[in-house]
Amino acid sequence: MIPGEFDYYAPSSLQEAVGLLQKHGFDAKLIAGGQSLIPAMRFRLSLPEVLIDINGLTDLEYVREDNGHLAIGAMTRESDLEESTLVQDKYPLLADAARVIADPIVRNRATVGGNLAHADPANDHPAVMLAYDAKIIAYGPQGTRTIGIDDFFVDLFENSLADDEILTEIQLPTPGPNTGSAYVKIERKVGDYAISAVAVSMALSGDTCTAARIALTNVNPVPMRSRNAEKAIVGQVVSEDVLEAAGQAAAAECDPSPDLRGSVAYKRDLTRIVTKRAIRKALERARGGNA
Repeated sequence: MIPGEFDYYAPSSLQEAVGLLQKHGFDAKLIAGGQSLIPAMRFRLSLPEVLIDINGLTDLEYVREDNGHLAIGAMTRESDLEESTLVQDKYPLLADAARVIADPIVRNRATVGGNLAHADPANDHPAVMLAYDAKIIAYGPQGTRTIGIDDFFVDLFENSLADDEILTEIQLPTPGPNTGSAYVKIERKVGDYAISAVAVSMALSGDTCTAARIALTNVNPVPMRSRNAEKAIVGQVVSEDVLEAAGQAAAAECDPSPDLRGSVAYKRDLTRIVTKRAIRKALERARGGNA
């Protein structure tokens, strides 16, 4: 199949892009990397009357530290994250995920902002950003506003951006001392969506976990944190019993759907196992290891 007919615009500024969204409203779609939108258009699952190509907004392509956080421009390509020395050295959870997002061809085109705005619970970035407690920066007719990541994903393929707003930046807190993070993904083959994946960010005081954020990929209709798994490890010395309790909590809290990747029971048990693996990896990093 081929896409339906549409009008095409290529704005040269953020203000022009927002103006086009205001003018065309619900009939318009933004296109950045196009790795999700173009296939949907080909199969007539998405039929925008207006396509607004924001690839000309090159000032939104950057990865840099700024005032205690990592700032990622929304038009930054996934391959730029993968190749960033800054990300590799200081943001191990993000580095873990960057290596396993789709395949190299997709990563060369796909954008970080587009991945998040698509709000697909099967994508890797939503869980990663939930674990990091990221902030989303959006620009619209009323100017710039900040959205906490816990408030960003509101339903399947639905985010909290207004129809005339554009995601412009993602901000991740710079990890402090005695913190560790990790992303562990199980997939059928390279480039596939996860059967289950878990993102963990945690802090230690001595051997005790003092804070944790744990998020899950592709086992819930909406990108989610496993708050019960977090409760299972915070305030605890992370023993095998504590790990098992966290894994069991994540398995019980998620809501996977059966498909070719496995049954509900299989995905729940895999989530239990992957949660334990991700916490172990984050724990070792918090203790100064390089797992």
